[in-house]
Amino acid sequence: MTEFWDYFKNLLKKAEASSPAQPYIHEMITRTETEKADYEYWKNTLVRRRLTDWLHDQYAIFRVLPQDIDEGMDFLDTPSSKGFVIHFHQTRYSRRDATHLLDYLRERVLALGYRAQISDSRIFTRPNWVETIERHYLKPKPDFQNAGKFNQQYGNVTIEMILRNDQPHYLKFQATSYQDHLYKDAHDFEELMQAVLA
Repeated sequence: MTEFWDYFKNLLKKAEASSPAQPYIHEMITRTETEKADYEYWKNTLVRRRLTDWLHDQYAIFRVLPQDIDEGMDFLDTPSSKGFVIHFHQTRYSRRDATHLLDYLRERVLALGYRAQISDSRIFTRPNWVETIERHYLKPKPDFQNAGKFNQQYGNVTIEMILRNDQPHYLKFQATSYQDHLYKDAHDFEELMQAVLA
């Protein structure tokens, strides 16, 4: 019992010492067998299909009439960074749906010849809530067989979910490309969207 209280006191000290840049808990993301089984089930549900169809439709609207997208969405569009943000606190989707979407997007990007660089979770104390950031960071697999410029595909991909008091606040999907003479131009982001939302 003493070990438990020592652990708990140490955790409280870390929470007090945490700052906006320094989490009090930082660990790798691991999913239990039950969570993995639920995820496999979720992938084939109508909820998953509606969520990915909605994302696909909102991206199509953004490309033509950006001011008409749903208030639960935002899109990132700069020369080196493209992506989207789902404001889950403005939708009816659950924590389960948000977590499974985070992992679904990761799985879809991995299928495109990417490798997982890191999947981690960081917890911070904020003035009015506890913030959890779950992140998957993926990079294109290097191709050392071909001479010449590196193929960056769509660039490095970050998929990040922010939770406030364990409730999904937003999810960000971002592809960041290199503007460098060592790299070939990144593929079109629209292709990435079609691939991950299929």
